[in-house]
Amino acid sequence: MSGRRLGRGFFRRPTEELARALIGCVLVARERGRIVAGRIVETEAYLSAGDPASHSHRGPTDRNRSMFAGPGRAYVYLSYGVHHCLNVVSGPAGVGEAVLLRALEPLEGLEVMRARRGGVRDRDLCRGPGRLTQALGLNLEHDGLDLCRGPLGLWPAEAPPPPAAVVVGPRVGISKAMELPLRFTLAGSRWVSR
Repeated sequence: MSGRRLGRGFFRRPTEELARALIGCVLVARERGRIVAGRIVETEAYLSAGDPASHSHRGPTDRNRSMFAGPGRAYVYLSYGVHHCLNVVSGPAGVGEAVLLRALEPLEGLEVMRARRGGVRDRDLCRGPGRLTQALGLNLEHDGLDLCRGPLGLWPAEAPPPPAAVVVGPRVGISKAMELPLRFTLAGSRWVSR
């Protein structure tokens, strides 16, 4: 990790722009003196208006309240009762928008990730949103955390990818508004989910 942790200003931008800007940034989770970290290689934007796939589409609920908490917060939810998903809240307070982190390139704490993921090959440690949270030890206790301070945070990319290196396409793994070009991936990355 180089530079300082990303501050609130980084997250105060349109959600699609944030989804692109997060590519190459480093997600760090600290727990009991252990650090696990990975470079973000895949994201998806979820909007408040005109996006029926977004959890905020019908307004605030107990489940999605963190999505309305303002930029730079973590929104963690349980998907289909099986795995957790981590989102970076982007919209201003009261506007439910967020960026789902879909895949990381593991950088630090691989031994911890391997133990948490049960001996899968390294390529599959953080490839997919549920695998990512399992490898980093994230769950509903992390919902609502301030990403600008505390045990979970983001650091800037050492060398931000040029615009041409970020591929934009339709989101995956959802049944509504799949056609919207709101998925961002690092071109050529072997860590991107399929």
